[in-house]
Amino acid sequence: MTKIGSPGNPAPSGQRRRKPWSLRRLLLTGILLPVILLIALNAWNLYQQTLSSLHTAYDRTLLASAKSISEQLDVIGYDENARLRSIVPYSALETFEADNQSRMFYRVSTLDGELISGFAELPMWHGHIPQRPPYAALVDFYNDTFRGHPVRVAVLLQPVASFSGRGMAVIQVAETLELRETLALQILRDTLIRQALLVLVVALIVIIVVQLATQPVRQLSQNLRERHQGDLSPLNASQAPREVQPLLDATNQLMERLRRLLDNQKRFVRDASHQLRTPLAVLKAQVQSAQRGDIPPMQALEEIGTTVDRATRVANQMLALAKVEQLRQEDSNTPQALPPILLDDIVRDIALELSPLIAEHDMDFAIDTSPCPVPAHEWMLRELTRNLLHNTIRHTPSRGQLQIHVQAEGQYAVLSIRDSGGGIDQELAQRLFQPFSAGNTRSGSGLGLAICQEIVQTLDGRIELSNLHDVAGQVRGLQATVRLPMLPAEKAGEPAVHNGLA
Repeated sequence: MTKIGSPGNPAPSGQRRRKPWSLRRLLLTGILLPVILLIALNAWNLYQQTLSSLHTAYDRTLLASAKSISEQLDVIGYDENARLRSIVPYSALETFEADNQSRMFYRVSTLDGELISGFAELPMWHGHIPQRPPYAALVDFYNDTFRGHPVRVAVLLQPVASFSGRGMAVIQVAETLELRETLALQILRDTLIRQALLVLVVALIVIIVVQLATQPVRQLSQNLRERHQGDLSPLNASQAPREVQPLLDATNQLMERLRRLLDNQKRFVRDASHQLRTPLAVLKAQVQSAQRGDIPPMQALEEIGTTVDRATRVANQMLALAKVEQLRQEDSNTPQALPPILLDDIVRDIALELSPLIAEHDMDFAIDTSPCPVPAHEWMLRELTRNLLHNTIRHTPSRGQLQIHVQAEGQYAVLSIRDSGGGIDQELAQRLFQPFSAGNTRSGSGLGLAICQEIVQTLDGRIELSNLHDVAGQVRGLQATVRLPMLPAEKAGEPAVHNGLA
């Protein structure tokens, strides 16, 4: 059955991973979008404020028109009996029209709404005069609709007096808004053009700045593409922006870890091919010799077994050395607190495991331990103790002495292993911690102490070999001393217990 997303049945477009935005696009969107929204809001407010300002300016014209009409009124009678007369020709309003775009209309009526003169269909005013009118007159301004067009209306309550009467006239002068809206749109258009130019300048600046800021990154990418295969040298990007430096530092650290990993892999392959070639060649020769009958079968099997044991020991030690390096890389990549392990438990466990070898050599064995919690991998402590004891047992004469001590000295757990062998030359003692440097090439591969050295360094400890002397100054044995950082008592908690030996 074909699965979704398989080569034969591509995943739907909605499930495809979207390509991330570029830095240029992200900045342009993040900067220009708020700016454009702000400009749109500002343009709307500007348009409203411009209309308000134009109303204030042109309302004076409407008031002047209303006052001009009031000068053409006459009255007969007083108060409720007053009868108003208007002699205003419409042509009198033409002098107040600013241009041919707007049109003006008027209506003169009494307080009761009785039409005296003007356009009867102009709606009667039913508002009230503000407490603080904008001009020194009983005037009110409002927006309305006349003949389907929006208009601005000025209402003037004008007392009218003559020799024959006295009364109150309501004068309404309306003007269409074409001129005002045209001027407001023109101001808005000019402002938007300037704002658009500003947005273009900002966008151009963002593009240029991003181009300049990312130039070192692009150059770095080009250098990486042009690198030879296997080149893991650190990146040199001193000209890169400060914000990119943490990424470069992390990349260099990753490349350094990869370089060490590849070096260890190459070293392992090189050493394995070198160390295993000889025992395998010897084994082949021994098998061919046995097949030809050059030596007795039992002797041939014994020699073959010895060669196989040596090859097995070399392979196991090389795998152990590789595992130490692997654990070191894992701890450096993901640093975390290691669990507390009781070193004394591990030492007694390994001593019990190797007790048949100790009995075979008829050694005078003594062990003295005290609780020492050490933050470490259990496998490391076991491999460290096993290699040290193997070396000691192998190089100590039969019926010799073997003493093991585990004790706390300050902040360190100290493991010391003493034998009664012939000691070691100081120059050789320094070389024994190097891989494949053995004191006796027939009895060892030279990896045991190298493994111990790697483990101790991984645990931030120290290891040293020193000769033991008697009163006369003669060498009477060798002591291997390992110092490992120990957990404080308040942090040790409940250390792990191994094999019931705690």
